Amino acid sequence: MSYLVLARKWRPKRFSELVGQEHVVRALVNALDSGRVHHAFLFSGTRGVGKTTIARIFAKSLNCDRGQGADPCGECAACLDIDAGRFVDLLEIDAASHTGIDDVRQLIENAQYMPSRGRTKVYLIDEVHMLSKPAFNALLKTLEEPPDYVKFLLATTDPEKLPVTVLSRCLQFNLKRLDLEQIGGQMRQILTAENLPIEDASIDLLARGADGSLRDGLSLLDQAIAYTAGTLDEAGVRAMLGSVDRARVGALLGALADGDGQALMKEIEALVGFAPDFGQVLDEIAATLHRIQLKQLVPGVEDDSGIDTAALAERLPPEVVQLWYQMAIGGRRDLPLAPSPRAGFEMALLRMLAFRPAAADAAHQVSDGSRSVPPRSRTVSTAAARSAMDTAPAAVAKATKPEETRTRPAPRIAETRAVEQPYATPAEVHPATPQRASPTSDDVSSGIRTADVADESVPEKSAPAHAKPAMPMPTTSDDWLALLEAADLRGPVRELAANAIFQSSSNDELQLALAAEMSHLRNDVSRLAEVLAGVLGKPPKIRIVSTTGSEGETLHVRNSRRREQRQSEAEQSFMDESAVQRYMQQYGAKLVPGSIRPMDET
Repeated sequence: MSYLVLARKWRPKRFSELVGQEHVVRALVNALDSGRVHHAFLFSGTRGVGKTTIARIFAKSLNCDRGQGADPCGECAACLDIDAGRFVDLLEIDAASHTGIDDVRQLIENAQYMPSRGRTKVYLIDEVHMLSKPAFNALLKTLEEPPDYVKFLLATTDPEKLPVTVLSRCLQFNLKRLDLEQIGGQMRQILTAENLPIEDASIDLLARGADGSLRDGLSLLDQAIAYTAGTLDEAGVRAMLGSVDRARVGALLGALADGDGQALMKEIEALVGFAPDFGQVLDEIAATLHRIQLKQLVPGVEDDSGIDTAALAERLPPEVVQLWYQMAIGGRRDLPLAPSPRAGFEMALLRMLAFRPAAADAAHQVSDGSRSVPPRSRTVSTAAARSAMDTAPAAVAKATKPEETRTRPAPRIAETRAVEQPYATPAEVHPATPQRASPTSDDVSSGIRTADVADESVPEKSAPAHAKPAMPMPTTSDDWLALLEAADLRGPVRELAANAIFQSSSNDELQLALAAEMSHLRNDVSRLAEVLAGVLGKPPKIRIVSTTGSEGETLHVRNSRRREQRQSEAEQSFMDESAVQRYMQQYGAKLVPGSIRPMDET
């Protein structure tokens, strides 16, 4: 007899054997026991959490020869046929390979016929989100009002892709990802039944590798049994998964905590000898930093990771742990972009070695005066570098003296300071920026923070800017349009000005003409005078007269004319392109009206 993989051999056959989906099981059991069974169910969730398994158990519950109920016997012909996958009234359809409307039409036609063997004809459509839009539309009517003897069980890993019209016709159940204890417990039961040795450390590794999917976990267990010849020792499972001993992770973090680059590179070199998956190593580092932060901020939390997180929690400030965690996550994300996995991994750790929140550094020195942080581990943050570039070189040099940094009171948590050399000198970034005098020694000794001086410094007063000269009263229509373009016109005032025609001006009076159909805009004349005062220097007296003809060009007409001109030039420029002309000549291409827009309008 051929070997049956663990995921199939140990597939649950009753609701009581399911792991981790109690909220779904409870609803289905109650529906079956009460006889209130809906005609369409949707099971969603990640791969390997039991969607298809629940659907098959549900089909057995509906068609068991001993009667409908939540606990099928598992011994009758119907139950055995369903478990073997040969029950004629359970139609399993893979929507990933049957996506078209013709497949759905065939399903609808078959749904009209009574069950051949059982009481209920069950359609199990897996990965239903893969159906095409026409196929969904064809299925809607039958899905909403199927015959009494038909039940639809839909399964999907991506419910967001399902049309709302389908969702509204189904009872929806979201299956949860399984946690490490649930996956590990199921593995232990299976290994006990298979008479295989159990090593807790190996089970924990496999459960983490399953990533919430019991089927993936059992596949990894099958692989581990074959790789270790049934011994399932921790070293063999680590080698199979490409993971590393947690003690190595602890050694890496210890070297980082000491700021010892030589020790860090030795640990990396030793790690490379195991040919690890560097992405998984960064995951382990991030997980360890998470446990360290819990140890720091939530006293009493137990940790069975095998790493001395308590010692690291005392040596590392909480701010450093947060920063390194973000760097580990970022390094994991950027690993595919690195020249090589090892280079990306090393750069992630070197980034942790090079950067450290200055506030955390100073605060930790206050709490533990015996510890001195090497200069290489201090932060050169973007904000601090920008502040340093805006300050004088003397101020930067004075701020970065190590002895002054150590004697300065601890700054606020959010502050960072620049040390060593800034990214660029002030002359390179702001050649014409006036230099500010450096703080005196009295300032430093009295507790003035250099970061505060750099951030809060005020440039020296320069000569006051000359006020913009007022424009003269317009004497022509062009002057009037130029005046409007210089004014800050908005809302109804702009509408009035854009439709007003210049007629004449004298001293501080403007005479404008307005068409009869625009007479409703006269109410904003006083507001227009106030706006023009900002350009003319004083508010003009505006007199509005009515006009019936076109006595001059308004701002509205001028803008329309310019817009049409730009549109015409854009279309002509497009038509002059050699590629466009070639397409039109060779392929008979035609320009779609209104599809061309000037660059300033796109």
